[in-house]
Amino acid sequence: MDLFRFLSRFSPLQSTLAPMAAVLAMGGSPGALAAEVPLEKLSLPEGFKIEVYAEDVPNARHMARGEKGTLFVGSRRAGKVYAIVDNDGNHKADEVKVIAEGLKLPTGVAFKDGDLYVSAVTSILRLDDIESRLDNPPKPVTITNQFPDKHHGWKYIAFGPDGWLYVPIGAPCNICEEKDYANIQRLKIEGDKVVKTETWAEGVRNTVGFTWHPETNHLWFTDNGRDMLGDDTPPCELNTAPVAGKHFGYPYCHGKDVLDPAFGEGKQCSAYVPPVQELGPHVAPLGVKFYTGDQFPAEYKNQVLIAEHGSWNRSKKIGYRVTMVTLDENGNATSYKPFIDGWLQGEEAWGRPVDVLVMPDGALLVSDDKAGVIYRVTYQG
Repeated sequence: MDLFRFLSRFSPLQSTLAPMAAVLAMGGSPGALAAEVPLEKLSLPEGFKIEVYAEDVPNARHMARGEKGTLFVGSRRAGKVYAIVDNDGNHKADEVKVIAEGLKLPTGVAFKDGDLYVSAVTSILRLDDIESRLDNPPKPVTITNQFPDKHHGWKYIAFGPDGWLYVPIGAPCNICEEKDYANIQRLKIEGDKVVKTETWAEGVRNTVGFTWHPETNHLWFTDNGRDMLGDDTPPCELNTAPVAGKHFGYPYCHGKDVLDPAFGEGKQCSAYVPPVQELGPHVAPLGVKFYTGDQFPAEYKNQVLIAEHGSWNRSKKIGYRVTMVTLDENGNATSYKPFIDGWLQGEEAWGRPVDVLVMPDGALLVSDDKAGVIYRVTYQG
């Protein structure tokens, strides 16, 4: 169990101790300077280059891009939301502004119609007309505050092609069977209110990243497998939910065929939707995107890129990388391999990827909540 998880059990102390935990978890430094980030330790396929796009972004988590080009970044331990601005268009951040602070685990950010939506455990907040107010940000509007305050309460959020806001509700435990948890919901928002809520997928332990296929508009998501079944069991998952109402196995079945020892009795894994790709055990897959740009070679087009945050309870660490899952024309996985590796050196990790975002020029941004930076990946040819 990491320090923040331990401290967060004591909610009355959380606001006092969480910032201290954040500093300790990041090696005593609230952020990183570009000169201190050992990019030379990272390995990428031939022809690719990685640079620091923005530095000193403590606990940088999920990302969203505004219509005017502002990069918005949530955090977890820092309790802040950042706006990152490239004023001169040289593909390197000029300013990192704090546009909200004092929030509880504001991990997820989503941009729609000029407004920024932020998840804060129980609440979905909105910062109106934010790109014109970066230096004088508005007070957040509360869209809803009805989500549970339980374990896995931090949330990735994103608007789907249907205009609804998709929000996960993680399992309130490592492994348990509780109604109304372990699912993905979608919210129809009109004005300042949620007018309708639907459950899109069930049996999802804890997804902290999802996206939609650029051609089919089907939902794809990562899922973090349960702990305490050993180093190599169960796998984490990449899944797709093209329609509502599917069940993905938790807490009864993990991966394609691992029945849970506590909840799997009398169940069959064939009754649930199997993952498109089993990922490494305990790699903690978070952000996921299809590569939709034109800068990378053709074989990367519409393939899946995943930020693997890295294991915390394995005797030998694994993850701490960005991987790619290659799909065929029918959406079946044909390979799963590292795309960027090297944040883990032996058993010591100096960085932890969280999210990926494809920019209009085809570059790929990667957030790192341990180093406190945003990277920019380009193809040089």
